[in-house]
Amino acid sequence: MKLITDLKQLIYISQPFGFDGPTLGTILLDARMCNERDGITGALVCRHDVYLQLLEGPADKIDATYARILRDDRHANVNELVNRTVSERIFADWAMLHDPEKSWVWSRSELADGVLKRATQAEIVEVFETLSEKAKADSSP
Repeated sequence: MKLITDLKQLIYISQPFGFDGPTLGTILLDARMCNERDGITGALVCRHDVYLQLLEGPADKIDATYARILRDDRHANVNELVNRTVSERIFADWAMLHDPEKSWVWSRSELADGVLKRATQAEIVEVFETLSEKAKADSSP
């Protein structure tokens, strides 16, 4: 893989609009195709009431992807949680890892109470680091 000197990591949360299996399937298919093309990796943790997504890749490609997400009517109330430069990827092996809430750490009532507004960037990143380690362990022979 080509060395990226402007590696950016962006994590956002949004509310799904019209969430169902086919909509999620389309989002994942679109994300994987575009991400492979643009050198972006990441993960999407989802439930019927929330998407939590990490994107990582070249800064200009992350900015363009996030701009598309902001315009996408399948996402409502998009809120950026982390936007930082990093030296390495958490999800280097996944164009878009899908985690259907198996690793979710916050309950619906905690989300409604604003837990993510109080969470530190480190706590939010840790959710994805844990997910990455679990995914690596699950995929090893």
